[in-house]
Amino acid sequence: MKNIFIEGLQGAGKSTLLNNLHKHMPQYKVYYEGDISPVELAWCSYMTEEQYNNTCNRYPGLCNELKEHTVNEGDRKIIDYTHILTDKEGFHKYMEKYEIYNGNIPYKDFRNIILKRYKNFKGNGNIFECSFLQNTVECLMLFYQMPEDEIVKFYKEVFSILKNKDFIMFYIDVTNIREAILNIKKERTDQHGNEVWFPVMMQYLENSPYVKNNANSKGNIMADSGIDMLVCHLERRRRIERRIINEITGNSTIIIPSKNYKIEDIISFL
Repeated sequence: MKNIFIEGLQGAGKSTLLNNLHKHMPQYKVYYEGDISPVELAWCSYMTEEQYNNTCNRYPGLCNELKEHTVNEGDRKIIDYTHILTDKEGFHKYMEKYEIYNGNIPYKDFRNIILKRYKNFKGNGNIFECSFLQNTVECLMLFYQMPEDEIVKFYKEVFSILKNKDFIMFYIDVTNIREAILNIKKERTDQHGNEVWFPVMMQYLENSPYVKNNANSKGNIMADSGIDMLVCHLERRRRIERRIINEITGNSTIIIPSKNYKIEDIISFL
């Protein structure tokens, strides 16, 4: 059994593919983005014992739920805090500060944590959503402002660890990025029809050091409208990810046209 990594830009259909694979292969263990995973920390707090205890003291009414959503990993505690449903003001924003992403920690620490967790990962028969490219590439691009060559170099080191761990990646390729954004912009709304995904995505993008430092650079990330800005960012990200595939992961990656495939064909690669 392989360790399956599902990647692609926002709106590519990653969750749909994951659900379809799990339906046809229930023997696999599935990790959605935001779950406590052996390889990925997106949407999870990564705390020391002291930080965790301080959090319990700060939110005493949530201590039991925090405990239920926490696993120990060495001297750290991993909390899938987005799975904790609460109207406690400021809780999720507070927990977000303890993610390893968004420039919250120095790059050296970020790199060491990711490489250590990949090295410690054992087993097979897993399906991971957004656990190889998306969150790490965006963090390297937007918050550490790494040049493309340096990002590729980082991934050479990452793949040197994963290539012998039954790694296979399905990369769902989006060619019409603008159309994909407009679709999820309409689809991801609350019960009142208010947009949920797009404002959050734009806030994330606009608050990144890369965008702030390139606000007036023509031909770069910034453009006339929010959608143009996001398209520009995702086009750049797609270029980097395709380069990682072409130069590093090679035959360990199957490129799938977005929303234009048969699940039987995908399973045939396993």
